[in-house]
Amino acid sequence: QVQLVESGGGLVQAGGSLRLSCVASGGAFTDYPLGWFRQPPGKEREFVAVIDWTGGFTYCADSVKDRFTISRDNAKNTVYLQINNLKPEDTAVYYCAAPSSSVQRWEKTMEYEYEYWGQGTQVTVSS
Repeated sequence: QVQLVESGGGLVQAGGSLRLSCVASGGAFTDYPLGWFRQPPGKEREFVAVIDWTGGFTYCADSVKDRFTISRDNAKNTVYLQINNLKPEDTAVYYCAAPSSSVQRWEKTMEYEYEYWGQGTQVTVSS
């Protein structure tokens, strides 16, 4: 059973930056590709970014790829989401997620493809 704990959210002015972290426990960290999703207020949860097992390959949603970077440190069991040039529309609860360790593909963008979820961290961007 994998546990995921996000941190790093907060209240930030537009144009600022944040780095979100997600620490994993309860499983072999390198067995899992990892993803970030977000849920803006009143909206459905949406895919943001995903990273493969080693950190060598990443994919970000088109809407954020110019400002968001996903990375991982396997020695620290941690995945990161660097967000630059924050905009009010980035306001959301951000979740990290892991699929079943038995997956063959890393580039998963759909909620149903993920088995484990963190509790989320709130990011609020003021204009």
